[in-house]
Amino acid sequence: MGFKIEIEPAPSLDVQQLIDTGLDVFNAQKAGPDGQQDVWVIARDDQHNVQGGLKGRTAYSWLFIDWLWLSPDVRGRGLGAELLGKAETEARLRGCIGAYVDTFSFQAPDFYRRNGYEDFARIDDFPPGHSCIWLKKTFGPSETRR
Repeated sequence: MGFKIEIEPAPSLDVQQLIDTGLDVFNAQKAGPDGQQDVWVIARDDQHNVQGGLKGRTAYSWLFIDWLWLSPDVRGRGLGAELLGKAETEARLRGCIGAYVDTFSFQAPDFYRRNGYEDFARIDDFPPGHSCIWLKKTFGPSETRR
């Protein structure tokens, strides 16, 4: 049986769904259902303007932080730590045992370290001249509800 293998810049939604579902089914057979749920934590000022936010997801008992952003006007006031803390609290309530994130060396690795995260992987020269750093934080047993 021969195969035609091509780069497809924009595969149809049906093809994307087939591949996504196929991987989900395989993973569930090996590791059980992932229980994936999004986590959104939004910071608004008194006028209800968004000044920051965190988007993450919980799956397989871990919180992954997709991104955390703050308006330049509110940086340095502890708001990032508050957003992170709320997401971690929600993750604990969902039974998570820890959290992980990747960040570039020019972004926020020190912020995460100050908040109890430790480096566990790094890709140098990604992007060129910088590094992509992976950090994690394990929650203590008394912090996690099952």
